[in-house]
Amino acid sequence: MRSGVIARKIGMSRVFTDEGEHIPVTVLQLDNCQVVAHRTNEKNGYTALQLGAGTAKVKNVKRAQRGHFAKAKVEPKKKLAEFRVSEENLIEIGAEITADHFVKGQYVDVTGVSIGKGFAGGMKRHGFGGLRASHGVSISHRSHGSTGQCQDPGKVFKGKKMAGHMGDVKRTTHNLTIVDTDAERGIILVRGAVPGSKGGWIALRDAVKKALPEEAPKPGAFRMNGADEGTGSKVTAEKTENNGEGAGDES
Repeated sequence: MRSGVIARKIGMSRVFTDEGEHIPVTVLQLDNCQVVAHRTNEKNGYTALQLGAGTAKVKNVKRAQRGHFAKAKVEPKKKLAEFRVSEENLIEIGAEITADHFVKGQYVDVTGVSIGKGFAGGMKRHGFGGLRASHGVSISHRSHGSTGQCQDPGKVFKGKKMAGHMGDVKRTTHNLTIVDTDAERGIILVRGAVPGSKGGWIALRDAVKKALPEEAPKPGAFRMNGADEGTGSKVTAEKTENNGEGAGDES
C-alpha cells in the first residue's frame, strides 16, 4: 500500500489523443506536498504518513503546530492529511512527493468536498418529478408531496428524502484514470470530473479496486531537498527484480 498525495484542483480542460479522441480532464496541481510526520505501529497503533501541502502564513499557525512543522524541518502547511501505508512504503520526513508518483493509465480514487448548493428542494436534491401542472395543484408544483402515513406510525421516518441542505460533503470517486503527469510543474491530469470546486484540496490515492501497475514507483516518486541548497536531488524509489524494493537516483 503506497501513500497518496494532496493536490489542489485547478479546473477542467481537455486533451486530444493521436487518434483525435477528445478526453475531458481535471487538472490537479501538487503544491509543495511534503511528508510531515510518521505514524508507526509501536507508537500509534497503525502505519501511515502525514502529508502537508500549500504554504500557510506563520502568524496564522498555532504555536503547537509551529513546533510540529519545525521538528519536521518543513514550512507551515495549509492542508494536512494522513495516508495509510505499509511499513516498507514509508517515505522519509521532509521528502517532497512529485507528480510522477502516479503513472499514465493508472487507476486512482479521488476524494474531495463537493460544491455546496445551500438549501435545495426535493426536485433538485433528489430528482423528484414534482406535482402535476394542473388538475387542482395550486402553488406547490415543485413540492415533494406526502412524507409519511397517518396516525400509525404517526411520524416521519429518519432518512426520508426531503428538501434540505445539499452539497458540501466529503465524496470519493473511484477508478478514475491518470491521463498524463508533468513532474516539473507538478501537474496531474485525471480523466473526468472530481468532487470539489476550483481551488479546493483533493486527496489522490491508488485505486483500491484495481491492481497497481508494475511500473508504479515504490515507495513513491519524491525529491529530497538539501539543508543548504534549494533544489536538492530527485529520488525515485523503484521495485527491483531481486528483493522487490530499492532506490535509484536521478540528477
